[in-house]
Amino acid sequence: MSRRPDLPATLMSPHSLPEGRLSHSVFKTMSETDAELERFAWLGDELALAIWRRDTPCAETAYCQPGHHTLSYYMGGGYRTERDKLPGRFGAPQRLCTLPDWHESRWTVRGAVRFLHVYFLPEHFTRRAVVELDREPRALTLADRTYFEHARIGQLCAALAGMDWDGADAKLRANQMSHETLSHLLHAQALPRHQGRVRGGLAPAVRRQLADYIEAHLAQAITVQTLAQLACLSEYHLLRMFKLSFGMTPAAWIAARRIELARSLLQHTAQPLQQVADACGYADLSHFSHRFRDAVGAAPGRYRSVVTG
Repeated sequence: MSRRPDLPATLMSPHSLPEGRLSHSVFKTMSETDAELERFAWLGDELALAIWRRDTPCAETAYCQPGHHTLSYYMGGGYRTERDKLPGRFGAPQRLCTLPDWHESRWTVRGAVRFLHVYFLPEHFTRRAVVELDREPRALTLADRTYFEHARIGQLCAALAGMDWDGADAKLRANQMSHETLSHLLHAQALPRHQGRVRGGLAPAVRRQLADYIEAHLAQAITVQTLAQLACLSEYHLLRMFKLSFGMTPAAWIAARRIELARSLLQHTAQPLQQVADACGYADLSHFSHRFRDAVGAAPGRYRSVVTG
């Protein structure tokens, strides 16, 4: 595989990438072809971006259950790139493909193509399902789609490709935009994971009641005992059913919603940091700052400066 002289050699080897839950199987597959990696960045939160370029008379590439999701955005070329079992359908600039974690496919690449890959975990895609779609995360997956167009997702992918990815502030902006992209992708390309109703978990009305209660009381202490009483369950069964229906424990869900509220308040209001901390239920400003930095990768004040600047 060829390499641009100014591209660090460490980025060219998948074995040199930081270890994490995201194995980047698609990245590794691409690295073993004649593709040229133009840019790569870890954005934190186990999200990653890559821009690839290929120019080959004819080559095949196969993916087999990569274990992570991939969004592919064609930036140029691809006019003779097609997927096995879909003959006659070719890529083109601004076309999108989604490769879910369970995906298997074989592709024939002819001529020049340049594309952006967004690598993300299944939970990046589904954990917002409760809030945005009133669905359980376990009930949804990413659809396997080849060559579709979506105006807003395309705009966001083009913006990501044109952004600087170097440095903490740049990665923070790209992370923010990547999550916005995945939100639109959830609405456009969510697919039921199971036929019929998923088994176990909370009844939809109870799930909604608990989600609404948590959203309305993020500024206050929220106990498992209170949630169990609302659901008319023992604390033991509440913990078990909650994790099935929300994809995480009550404590983890409440912590995540507090961070999301803090991000929104920092981005869209001029409230002082102490007021934001109070609105999100943190004991004090120091506690808020530590929790926010751990989750987002930047202190609250720095985050506000970056996303509003």
